[in-house]
Amino acid sequence: MSPIIGESPVTHKVHLTYISVVLLGPKTGNKEEIVKGCFQVIQNRSNHMLTNVFCLSTTMAKKVAVIGAGASGLVCIKCCLDEGLEPTCFERTDDIGGLWKFKEIPEEGRASIYRSVIINTSKEMMCYSDFPIPDDYPNYMHNSKILNYFRDYAKHFNLHKYIQFKTLVCSIKKRPDFSSTGQWDVVTETEGKQKSAVFDAILVCTGHHTDAHLPLDSFPGIGKFKGQYFHSRDYKNPEGFKGKRVVVIGIGNSGGDLAVELSRTADQVYLSTRRGSWIVNRVADYGYPVDMLTSSRFLGFFKRTLPLSVINWLAEKKLNRRFDHANYGLKPQHGLLNQHPMVNDDLPNRIISGTVLVKPNVREFTETAAIFEDGTVEENIDVIVFATGYHFAFPFFDNSVLNVRNNQVSLYKYVFPTHLEKPTVAVIGLIQPLGAIMPISELQARWATRVFKGLNNLPTEENMNMDMQEKKEQMARRYVSSQRHTIQVDYLDYMDELAILAGVKPNVLALWLTDPKLAKEVFFGPSTPYQFRLTGPGKWDGARNAILTQWERTLKPTRTRLIEDRRNRSSVPLLLKVFFFLTLALAIILYL
Repeated sequence: MSPIIGESPVTHKVHLTYISVVLLGPKTGNKEEIVKGCFQVIQNRSNHMLTNVFCLSTTMAKKVAVIGAGASGLVCIKCCLDEGLEPTCFERTDDIGGLWKFKEIPEEGRASIYRSVIINTSKEMMCYSDFPIPDDYPNYMHNSKILNYFRDYAKHFNLHKYIQFKTLVCSIKKRPDFSSTGQWDVVTETEGKQKSAVFDAILVCTGHHTDAHLPLDSFPGIGKFKGQYFHSRDYKNPEGFKGKRVVVIGIGNSGGDLAVELSRTADQVYLSTRRGSWIVNRVADYGYPVDMLTSSRFLGFFKRTLPLSVINWLAEKKLNRRFDHANYGLKPQHGLLNQHPMVNDDLPNRIISGTVLVKPNVREFTETAAIFEDGTVEENIDVIVFATGYHFAFPFFDNSVLNVRNNQVSLYKYVFPTHLEKPTVAVIGLIQPLGAIMPISELQARWATRVFKGLNNLPTEENMNMDMQEKKEQMARRYVSSQRHTIQVDYLDYMDELAILAGVKPNVLALWLTDPKLAKEVFFGPSTPYQFRLTGPGKWDGARNAILTQWERTLKPTRTRLIEDRRNRSSVPLLLKVFFFLTLALAIILYL
């Protein structure tokens, strides 16, 4: 048997061994273990080839500074401890939680949310991979529940003792011997007193929802407007808007949420949008969380195989069955997957009831009115809310370390600067996924801490820059031009990319041969974070059970009234079974 084109001799030998085991069968020994070992060799070999080509040399780090104690910072502390590193986390406020810690008054340098915020990703998709969210928690959690989960996580893994609260990071600078040590001088300030310390590595976890993007120059006449205007960052609750006429500018998730909430109090809400948006429900078919139904590896295979235009057409057709986006003034010129969609269950109801009117972009403001680009005028406007997003920065770093331009920063895999002599800085959670961010931050941190420790290496600067450039070009081809699309990724594709680098990607084919029950859930079920604890560094013994019981935890909070099901549960028709297995076989073959 000749090697496959491009196949290495080692992989070819493993393939031959596998064929011998499966077709002929060993006379002695455990066939299942031999098969599993074959595929582990293949996976390890491919991981090695992908991550160790002309690698940058590393210096083993020990002391790690973690900047921020939010969703990314907490998991970074835990990952440092898992790898035997010594983390010190600096948090400028008095509590953990970052974005998800609600406060009545917005604080400088800290993300801010409104009281009613509900997360857009379901609990099974957003949890940390070795710490499932309690089964009685709702699938889409209020911000207070999310904060409780973070508190439980921090308590369970004893993370608080590594956090210095009310501590501002003033500056982070290379030490004179950085080229050989990779070390940093970190200056912090607590209660007006500054102190300096040396760290071997830095994990930046400051997020990207802190600095409001308020493009007032794009709205002529705003200076003479006599009413109130502010960024959505400063919005907290609908009190004080009773009887007001409100214009909400921007149709992202915040714009949709605020338009819906204000429409229940205000006299009239106008939702202004330049492009329109596709609207995705949290609640999908049969009441299941939408991300649990759309994130499987099975569907991922078709997403990678079919043209984007076909996927858009199919998905848009389904969305329009709920309500026709054109009839509601929301249909954009771009496809569903060419822009980050809005997640909102209530907006169509508010539009059809007339409490929200969708309008085009504002051409200009007068003292009391908004003039839109279609020539229509709405008089007696009281309040303007700019839901126009955010920009990010790293004020404690010199531009020579991390330079942000037009909301873009050059990071390999959205984590590592490519130009440093030593890879001892990693940015965690600076990402905009079509999915949950917490598991992504965790996997970024697992990979980064192993790089710090010298267990994983990075490619050469040239190869990293080539990878970044390719991603920028892909993004430019796919997405409409917008500052929010500079850090956009697809959840599963990006998680698998990181998992390969960290050596933790599940081997689906090996699972089909050794644990079909688990394989069915991994391939056809939602790609929950537990999948990335099945194998490799950081393997968790509870991962298999967490995957097999994920639907139980999903249904638990809604089954609060027991109902006797008297329906006749007839068996699945034979034709459907045949179709299922044929589809399964084809998908596995093509997936590989």
